[in-house]
Amino acid sequence: MRIVTLTTDLGLKDHYVASLKGQLLSQNPDIHLIDISHNVEPFNVAQASYFVNNVIKDFPEGTIHFIGVDSIPIINISSPKLNLYPIIMHLKGHYFIGLDNGFFSLLPDFYEADEIVQIHDFSSKQALRYPTKHIYIPAITALLKGEKLKNLGDKLETVRRAFTTQATTEKNLIKGSVIHIDHYGNVIINISESLFKKIGKGEAFTIYFRQSKYFIERIVDNYGEAPVGEKLALFNNSGHLEIAINKGIKGSGGGASSLLGLKVSDTIRIEFHPRGSKDNFDALFPTG
Repeated sequence: MRIVTLTTDLGLKDHYVASLKGQLLSQNPDIHLIDISHNVEPFNVAQASYFVNNVIKDFPEGTIHFIGVDSIPIINISSPKLNLYPIIMHLKGHYFIGLDNGFFSLLPDFYEADEIVQIHDFSSKQALRYPTKHIYIPAITALLKGEKLKNLGDKLETVRRAFTTQATTEKNLIKGSVIHIDHYGNVIINISESLFKKIGKGEAFTIYFRQSKYFIERIVDNYGEAPVGEKLALFNNSGHLEIAINKGIKGSGGGASSLLGLKVSDTIRIEFHPRGSKDNFDALFPTG
């Protein structure tokens, strides 16, 4: 049984997701549909990539991933440089299908793709108005039937790049930003464990939030290392810095995002205190 994953910005309030699944199953009754998320913020390809990149490794080769985020093609004869076309990428045994809007450049090692094609079938008069029904679903169906990529589109050498906010560094300092807040109110930051170790070199540190009265001076290995209701910092499964409240729940006001006043795009600073410096002494032996 082939697997098709779905990542969209359709939301779950309306009937759109059910319609998408119904159309796929009508043409391919033996497939297994997996929802990655339908709550991606509208047109937010960076958030979509965060969700997808966290689960790619959990699926077997041959899986088809549909990215229905900002998925409507743009065809402008007078300004062809602005055109955006649907594409299919074969990367490390997986197939990714969606609009060439920058998402594909956020996949790990996207430059090692085995093949990329620009879907060329716009024969239906409704293709641009209803691309999911008339472009993406037919392409997914063709892949499921074993059609070669070269028969589905014109070969591409590269994809459009997305420019996302990256953590910046200075001497003894990393500045990052909040990129996601999950169901529990945990705050995910675009600071990787590898960058933390590279800049910090094992020195003492302080993590400062938007409101300077909150800070953390320790990285834990799991949530249970902090008392219930206390704030903590750890590196999650994706290797990103995460700020959380042990057993805090977003809906009850007990998540890190609400208790610490953090939202997407807020700045997070990590200041390192090299041994022997005054800052290090003050951090380890506070007075008053």
